[in-house]
Amino acid sequence: MYCFLRLSVLLVGLIVSASSYAANAVQPLTTADDLGPKVEQPIEFPHDRHAGDAAKGGMEINCMYCHTYARRSIVAGIPPLQKCIGCHQSIESVRETPRIKKLFEYWEAKKAVPWKKVHDLPDFVRFNHERHIQRFVFAQNKPVQEACGYCHGDVKTMTVARRQKPLSMGWCVSCHQKDHPVDATSTKTTHGPNDCWQCHK
Repeated sequence: MYCFLRLSVLLVGLIVSASSYAANAVQPLTTADDLGPKVEQPIEFPHDRHAGDAAKGGMEINCMYCHTYARRSIVAGIPPLQKCIGCHQSIESVRETPRIKKLFEYWEAKKAVPWKKVHDLPDFVRFNHERHIQRFVFAQNKPVQEACGYCHGDVKTMTVARRQKPLSMGWCVSCHQKDHPVDATSTKTTHGPNDCWQCHK
């Protein structure tokens, strides 16, 4: 009887979660340029200028310089405003540009910039940045932009980041089923976990 009740509660939870997901599902990638929906940000942050190739005017800043939590946390994190100001208070050449003036307006008002999520997942999905960064960047020595770009797309070519990958369960599973080297020096390979509870709460 106890098992029956427990199973019933689990099934009801799954149905409620599925219904919630259907209502709030991430929009499919159907735009002409194969990008996700455009998310209006309070400041148009130019990823191409910060992380882009030097040959194209970028500064090639490592993704983890700003998203510092990615290597040690579930979330990648958004840099605090203090970090942006720490650089820009010394860069007079762009101090009067609209984007930077707005940045300093938030700073002087002592308010955080209300950035909006671009790569948002349903609440019942768990994605661990640390496990992926530790495996692909630190164990396999893959370039950071390549490792981050596999899920986030070629962000270094964008101004405001847009979703470029499906981030669906089937898409994640297809990667977990591939053979991935354990590290940069080993020929041994493993798959990602396929236990439901690893990725679903």
